Amino acid sequence: MDITVTPTDDGKGWSLTDLLGRPMGRITEAPTEQFTILPDGHALETMAGIDHRPFASLDAALAAIERHTRGVCRHHPGEVRP
Repeated sequence: MDITVTPTDDGKGWSLTDLLGRPMGRITEAPTEQFTILPDGHALETMAGIDHRPFASLDAALAAIERHTRGVCRHHPGEVRP
């Protein structure tokens, strides 16, 4: 399953959507640069059993999603990555 990753308006996380635009959850960032996966909506079943732990980077969290779903996480077109 391929997922599009988009920064949230509040700048404190990233929303996850499938290629049809359905919500899949979000990734939140703690002030200590820890990234946690929070599946929601259609992803509750798809990501059942995924490791939600705090990851050291956004890329590490996305890699965990890719391994679990056997898909690709793509950044939203036009997004400027830090």
